[in-house]
Amino acid sequence: MYSSIENKKPHDNKEQEVAIITHSSIRSNSWWARIKAALGQRINMEGISFSIGILYKDKHLAMPHVFVQDIRYIDWVELKKKGFEGVVFDKDNTITVPYSLNLWSPLASSMEQCKSLFGNNIAVFSNSAGLAEYDPDGRKARIVERAIGIKVIWHRLKKPAGTAEEIERQFGCESSRLVMVGDRPFTDIVYGNRNGFLTILTAPLSLSQEPFIVKQVRKLEMTLVKRWFNKGIKPISHSLLPDCRQCVKDELL
Repeated sequence: MYSSIENKKPHDNKEQEVAIITHSSIRSNSWWARIKAALGQRINMEGISFSIGILYKDKHLAMPHVFVQDIRYIDWVELKKKGFEGVVFDKDNTITVPYSLNLWSPLASSMEQCKSLFGNNIAVFSNSAGLAEYDPDGRKARIVERAIGIKVIWHRLKKPAGTAEEIERQFGCESSRLVMVGDRPFTDIVYGNRNGFLTILTAPLSLSQEPFIVKQVRKLEMTLVKRWFNKGIKPISHSLLPDCRQCVKDELL
């Protein structure tokens, strides 16, 4: 009596081999996707490529119009008076601590004031939640939207790459009437300046939870920005707010 293996036809063996290879490929691809996502949160290749140009010829793109400790020091009323129509926030270390999906609680009153003035024209534009590569099913984006009460803009390219088209469609106005708020000069600020936003740089909310490599890159970015500032390199002038100090509170209420 022949075994079941001996009775199999040649083409059946080929189909079995293909099935095994396909299953193995799926597992390998899934494994690689997880590794890539973990590394991607720490190493922004798009940011690195843009940084080369900034170091040599476009230093002004990394210079924010405004620097504040956190969003509580932003005068939302003044920005509204000057004609700005909406606000775009980075997420990690700008309005949430790293990897959290909830608003950092001390910022609640400032965020509520921002909502009261700009209505639905507030959004998160993040290199984590809402980014196709690392949030393909939009799960993180939906959690952030429910927790903070503002929309998350889904996008394909990591800051500082990409245009402002997706954001302009969401807000129904040109990016020159929008404010970009973030904690990283070479990602959030470069993206905002490249696309005509008013750019506001905040200090990070918490360094204790950041990976070592992110801390080192952040330190280098800030060292360069401070050096360039001391050499007299200025940010791009913004037509709606020539004197950007007008939108900064001297102290918290």
